[in-house]
Amino acid sequence: MNIIQYSELDDKFYDTFDYNIEENVKNIINDVKQNGDKAVKKYCQLFDKCYFDNFEVSQDEIENAYKLVSDEKIKAIKKAIKNVRTFAKRQLKSLKKLDTKIYGCKLGHRIIPIESVGCYIPGGNYPLPSSAIMTIIPAKVAKVERILAFSPKIKSETIVAAHLSGADKIYKIGGVQAIAAAAYGTESIKKVNKIVGPGNKYVTAAKKEVYGVCGIDFLAGPSEVMIIADDTSNPEFVAADMLSQCEHDLDARAILITFDVKIANEVNKIANEMLKILPTKEIAIESYKKSTCIICNNLEEAIIIANKKAPEHLELCIDKAKDKFHLFKNYGSLFIGNYSAEVFGDYISGTNHTLPTNGVAKYTGGLSVFDYVKVQTYQMSSRLNARHLAKAASVIAGMEGLCAHKLASDLRK
Repeated sequence: MNIIQYSELDDKFYDTFDYNIEENVKNIINDVKQNGDKAVKKYCQLFDKCYFDNFEVSQDEIENAYKLVSDEKIKAIKKAIKNVRTFAKRQLKSLKKLDTKIYGCKLGHRIIPIESVGCYIPGGNYPLPSSAIMTIIPAKVAKVERILAFSPKIKSETIVAAHLSGADKIYKIGGVQAIAAAAYGTESIKKVNKIVGPGNKYVTAAKKEVYGVCGIDFLAGPSEVMIIADDTSNPEFVAADMLSQCEHDLDARAILITFDVKIANEVNKIANEMLKILPTKEIAIESYKKSTCIICNNLEEAIIIANKKAPEHLELCIDKAKDKFHLFKNYGSLFIGNYSAEVFGDYISGTNHTLPTNGVAKYTGGLSVFDYVKVQTYQMSSRLNARHLAKAASVIAGMEGLCAHKLASDLRK
């Protein structure tokens, strides 16, 4: 971990990840668009070394997956599903339909589920059944009609989690080819209206490329955590939380902000001891080496950094955190206090772990039930009310030089 002073920060620290670096992404997407299943099969063999003719996980494979997953694991999956479902239901309840009137014209909006979604579940370095829960459960709560799950090198735990969560179809494909298949459709995969879920830089670049053909949640790239810690923090907690992000992949990053170099050194010492025995140290060591600790003079400087960086996960391990968290504006998800472990948000507490990275939190929050519904407006005007509106509408149309607009208004005077 690199330790620097607040005064040493430059704009490079705030630079977001460049998702335009992969020219091959466009080529793969175009190939799948033109050649369908044949192209998907080719790239599954090339990148994942997977050889199969049927992309969909069969009923027999689902039943076999349940046999391979222990009762303890299934129980934990069900508990996570319950908590995520409960939170999603309460979120949806907060979004209400609207019926109102303005000068006699009836206006309103309806909450309508998206008809179909593709849920991407990473499976490269590790199986991530938690991502199946996080992407599928809110879709079920929103009453999405058709939910497709995509995951490369799919493991039994992921199959079970996707099935228990309610996916209509589960596909054992991933990468750019899965995003392209979901966006454009193939002979065996029906295209969807929106794609959600986290992924590596290739998946994220693919989501960016197909946006417009279908919707996406946001660009969720390599994992990142920012921890603000003072002398009331637990150094072991901080070190473990940093490494929990670093072990994701080589592009993952952890950022520690503190106010005393002694805290930084202690956390660094503990983290390096943990790395010696961490089974995932091969990846974690490399990511941790590229991680950063910033020594600030006060909390105000830490707030400036956090709000400008807009990290995916933001942990406040500081004194009276519950009284200060309102000062932080930009983050994917916020964890307040030493015992609000980021890992709980990853798995079990109920909030979603699919979160914006690389500064995207400046303009959007994490995945939620709201991503699976549309708020669509309507209006209904009487003849009398139309006369009331027509005069002003006609004047505005005349200002813009749109003659047919003016005519349509004038006819209703």
